[in-house]
Amino acid sequence: MKVLVLAIDRDDDFGIKAGVKGPVIGKGKCIDAALKLSLADPEDSDANVVYAAVKLYDELKKSGEFEDVEVALITGHPDVGVKSDIELGRQLDIVLKKFPADGVIPVTDGAEDEQVFPILSSRLPIVSSKRVVVKQNETIETTYYVIYRYIKEILSDPEASRVFLGIPGLIFLLYGVGKLISVSYPQSMSIISNIVVGIILLFIGGYAFTKGFRIQVFRALTNEFIQVIFGVSGLLIIIAGMINAYVNIDAYARQLLGYVPQPGPIKFIFYIHAINTTIIIGIAVVLVGRIVQAYLRKDTHIWYNIAGLLILPTFWIIIDVTTRYALGVINFHSFGTILEILGAFVDVIFSVIISTFIRRYLISWGSGGSGGVEGSSEEIRVSESRA
Repeated sequence: MKVLVLAIDRDDDFGIKAGVKGPVIGKGKCIDAALKLSLADPEDSDANVVYAAVKLYDELKKSGEFEDVEVALITGHPDVGVKSDIELGRQLDIVLKKFPADGVIPVTDGAEDEQVFPILSSRLPIVSSKRVVVKQNETIETTYYVIYRYIKEILSDPEASRVFLGIPGLIFLLYGVGKLISVSYPQSMSIISNIVVGIILLFIGGYAFTKGFRIQVFRALTNEFIQVIFGVSGLLIIIAGMINAYVNIDAYARQLLGYVPQPGPIKFIFYIHAINTTIIIGIAVVLVGRIVQAYLRKDTHIWYNIAGLLILPTFWIIIDVTTRYALGVINFHSFGTILEILGAFVDVIFSVIISTFIRRYLISWGSGGSGGVEGSSEEIRVSESRA
């Protein structure tokens, strides 16, 4: 087995500082290149990588474990990334033409150079690897690389820069404006501070909410206007119903229970019972909006929302029966309760049957009814071939 001991300089320190052009093949040439870099910059660890590669080359030669061994150095490009990796791949191909190895042992000085391992493995197997750590601790160098990489990503990625730079920048901007205004109007500092804090919390909360639920506000307003309108309407219905139930809960309690329960589990269960209808109506409005939007887009997944709309009465019955049973208003032996439970079962069966038929119809509708045409054309082609 022929093995190549390969020293890697991804950012081309050899070329920039010592004028050494890669690839460098052979023990003597590699030592000369390392000496040039050591004289140009004694603190550069890339020279020690080459020394370590030569040492490993000598050890493998003496052991006789492999049929043949060679040592080489490849250099990349100062613009670390695509350019450097392309250059490393080009130089590696040159080395392999002169020394057709069956395996490679890469020698690096840190995590950054190890990013080229996929390039090596795409051309020949990696037998082993060696990392050279000089003076500084390995963990420190790796940590430095990770921090550097993430800072670079934050600065270059628009999405990350909005979060890590945009939001803190907005906070400092608002506080700066507030401080400047308070210089001329010191008596209004409390009001200004509350306004600034409110705007900051509103912005951060809105951003976190939209990101957490994968809501793209501007895209939704332009592409899903109907769904947004119905969604906001359903949300307002739910909020209005919750407020109304909270304000009139005592009157509802006297009407249903004959007394007003003390704050606790009973009153909480009664509140759930009071907002049951409003929540179901609000969800129904949201689903209607999704159905209309999907219909206009001719989306075959519309049947999911139709199935959800059809099964909503079941959820209303479940909440109504369980809350009233918990309040002691009904029992499961009464005729009315049995009818409600049977109604829930009937609604589930009805929803499944209707949804199945709707799904079959919508798949054909979404494809424009092309399935039958394709099938008939295939039959015609078969019959012609037989003829």
